[in-house]
Amino acid sequence: MTHEQLWAPWRLDYIATAKEAKPEGCFLCHYRDNANDVENLVVARTEHCLVVLNRFPYNNGHLLVAPLSHSGTLGDLNDAALFDTMKTVQHMTRLLGSVLSPHGFNVGLNLGAAAGAGLPDHLHWHIVPRWNGDTNFMPILGSAKVIPQSLRALYDLLNQEMNGNS
Repeated sequence: MTHEQLWAPWRLDYIATAKEAKPEGCFLCHYRDNANDVENLVVARTEHCLVVLNRFPYNNGHLLVAPLSHSGTLGDLNDAALFDTMKTVQHMTRLLGSVLSPHGFNVGLNLGAAAGAGLPDHLHWHIVPRWNGDTNFMPILGSAKVIPQSLRALYDLLNQEMNGNS
């Protein structure tokens, strides 16, 4: 019997950090306060929010849209921050549609740890592009998800599209 090998060296960071204690502080606040957008995979900044590529994506193109303010409850967002964040979710969905041509999207917010929030103290919306048939045998039989594009290649593609250099 022949066994195929799937190489995904970028996943080593996830495996290595899963064994370590989580870093102190909020990574979204760190990205907010740190100007190195390329290293932090910050795709966009607005007056009230930032957009980050998910380092451990569910699917290719998985983005996080987070208000700049560190809060885990919707009631803490003022109208301007809530509107700007939702407009950014709308804009990034259009951008991903243009760049990746998905058939649909999952857009969601997990409020609290019980609801699945991995970072319950800082609100963030997930935008996950979906394609017909993107559920395949790998997660079921191999306990693995195949992401066909590197984060840096996607980061560069999104920035190129946002800056009109297509």
